[in-house]
Amino acid sequence: MAVAAAGHLRIGERADVESAASALAAGAFVVHAFANLYALTTRADEPTVRAANRLKGRPPGQVGSVTTTPARLTGLLDLTRLTDGLRPDDVLGAVEELLCLGPLGFRAPAAEHVPDHLTVRDATGRWVQVIVPGYRCPSNGFLARGLRLCGSDHLHITSANRSHHVTGTTEEPPHYRAAAIQVELGGDPRVVVLEHDDEATALHAYPRHAPMSTTVLGFRPGPPGRSLTLERLGSLPADEVRTVLAHHGLVLVVPADLRPLAQRVY
Repeated sequence: MAVAAAGHLRIGERADVESAASALAAGAFVVHAFANLYALTTRADEPTVRAANRLKGRPPGQVGSVTTTPARLTGLLDLTRLTDGLRPDDVLGAVEELLCLGPLGFRAPAAEHVPDHLTVRDATGRWVQVIVPGYRCPSNGFLARGLRLCGSDHLHITSANRSHHVTGTTEEPPHYRAAAIQVELGGDPRVVVLEHDDEATALHAYPRHAPMSTTVLGFRPGPPGRSLTLERLGSLPADEVRTVLAHHGLVLVVPADLRPLAQRVY
């Protein structure tokens, strides 16, 4: 198991990215710049995912999300399971446009090779939640190197914070300040922190996105036809998602009981 590197690692420094990616491949928990906040990424094997859950204070067997670079996203999905008039070309066109804006999550039919501990099964098959940083995020370089060293097309990702199971709150938002992460998680020698070059610049780089967990768009059709469902209301407002989908002839369905996530306040 790798231990945290001395000093501050920066996402814009090639040597620091290499150090963090090597630590990840060796089993470390890497908290890294991700759009305008921080995420915690690890190898995707089940023992490492369970260990990361324990670090956060989650149940060890809790199903994790996965991450990858935008170019590898479709390899994790089984778009042959789209129904009700949804066409892969329309869906992927919307995905491309959304990722040009910034980070987003997608809950979609899982490709066959995605392991069971990173999927949820229902009557229609297995589903995976993929959180992608968007095209402009410097974390793509780190993720690409980590994927290469791990020999995989996906990694496990979660929020960079202690779980609400530990803190006793209803919801525990992720951090967007590295100093707070160092206080909360930095005491564990398995944690490596790869910081933004400049946190203020990162916050201003995504004017449409709040510094909080990503919005998640579900590839589950609902009424009317050719629709996608908003499954989590996070950093990107529903109206922004709705506008992009309309460009591709798609309709956004927002469940009546969906509530926005909370943003951390320091």
